[in-house]
Amino acid sequence: MCLGLLLGEAMKAFQQDLGVMFLAFSFLGVAVDPSSALAYRTTDYTPGYKAIAPLSALDARALFDRAVMYDKGQGVPQDRAEAVRWYRQAAEQGLSVAQYNLAQMYSRGDGVAQDRSEAFRWYQLSAKQGLAEAQYNLGMIYYDGTGVPQDYAEARKWFQLAAVQGDPDAQNNLGAIYSLGKGVPPDYREALYWYGLAANQGDPIAQYNIGSMYALGQGTSRDYVQAHFWFGLAAQQGDHDARQMRDRLAAKMTPGQLTAAQKLVQEWRPTR
Repeated sequence: MCLGLLLGEAMKAFQQDLGVMFLAFSFLGVAVDPSSALAYRTTDYTPGYKAIAPLSALDARALFDRAVMYDKGQGVPQDRAEAVRWYRQAAEQGLSVAQYNLAQMYSRGDGVAQDRSEAFRWYQLSAKQGLAEAQYNLGMIYYDGTGVPQDYAEARKWFQLAAVQGDPDAQNNLGAIYSLGKGVPPDYREALYWYGLAANQGDPIAQYNIGSMYALGQGTSRDYVQAHFWFGLAAQQGDHDARQMRDRLAAKMTPGQLTAAQKLVQEWRPTR
């Protein structure tokens, strides 16, 4: 699974930073209409695009913002090829999120011919700057051996870097590496730790995985209450397998255990 940085999230960050950017360019002597920032925040994208366009030659972030607007069709007709053009210019200036989005475009063949080697190159540049989403995707490339020799050690390295930044997909995958023994001896306690971090953020796959570990007593003592609890949370998010496992466990549990597990589900809140 390759979730990565959503363009919607990129635009959210842009909106938060827009007022600061407009002040910065005004200081540089570039004439900017402050009302454009307000218009953009209220999703009237055309004034925002008109303000961004003349700034693109000055700043990598403005190049990136312009790319996103073409990518999403905000203020301009959607044009993925044009988005690639502006992502590339921002990426070449070293902006990690632009490098990441350009890698995504190459990976999908979106607005440009699909090229996994180019995708790998831009993921790697972004990952080396510390962008967690790029680190996760680089880990997936090594884990699957997509366009590169399969290398579980490299996959673990990049998942770990993303996981310590709080990326739940990386945390779950790191847990899987330890539980399955991919490139390392199986270590259920380490797997339980990483699954737990992702599960507590609300990741349903990690919730299923940690539920399985409690049900089997891997890395911890067998605990049907905890297993039912985690399977229940995953089931609430539509995981069919988790629902089946929860119901099978219920047949082995006492009424008191079921009540305790259900109370945990009701009281649970994700950590972010």
